[in-house]
Amino acid sequence: MKSQILPLKIYDDHKLWSKLKAGDEKSFSLLFEKYYKDLISYGNSLSPYEEKVQDCVQDVFADVWVYRKSLQEDVIVKAYLLSSVRKRIARLFERDHIFRKTTSTDAIEFLFDFSIDHELIHDEVTAEHVLHLNTLLNDLPPRQKEALYLRYHQGLSVEQIAELLNVNYQSANNLLYRGLLKLRKEWKGNLPTIIAVSAGLLQFY
Repeated sequence: MKSQILPLKIYDDHKLWSKLKAGDEKSFSLLFEKYYKDLISYGNSLSPYEEKVQDCVQDVFADVWVYRKSLQEDVIVKAYLLSSVRKRIARLFERDHIFRKTTSTDAIEFLFDFSIDHELIHDEVTAEHVLHLNTLLNDLPPRQKEALYLRYHQGLSVEQIAELLNVNYQSANNLLYRGLLKLRKEWKGNLPTIIAVSAGLLQFY
């Protein structure tokens, strides 16, 4: 009888992280498989160089394995990995003189645009709403758009977004609030609808 392959999403990150720190290669591989695509997607939003993004993500995982014994035990794994990718890309930009030397990642600009997943649109009204939302989202300032992406697509908390963007809690909250306020002003409908459409129908490439 063949063993059943469990969906990656049901594995507990904290247990996998603890086992990884203890040297368990299977747990490391499961975390890699679980988050690789998310990290690539986020990395591509920060840099137009896809091959370098792949290198950065692989380097992050390599560092996790090499320095596993010194990693903190109590971390939010997804937030930690996203933050590590952002920092790695910032160092890459610094090395390549894309922006002046800096101790933060503030100079990185959120590059890519939200795109519509046409396969998920089944009626004309929904398609019209998504097209409008797509335009509104992409007209937002990069930092607001990134904050919304991290909150509603990656599922990070405000605290985690603040740490990742190297800002305080209030600044991260302001980014989210201003972005949503702008959408609310322009959106013809209620706010829960816009969030549902954003989270469910828009994909980020």
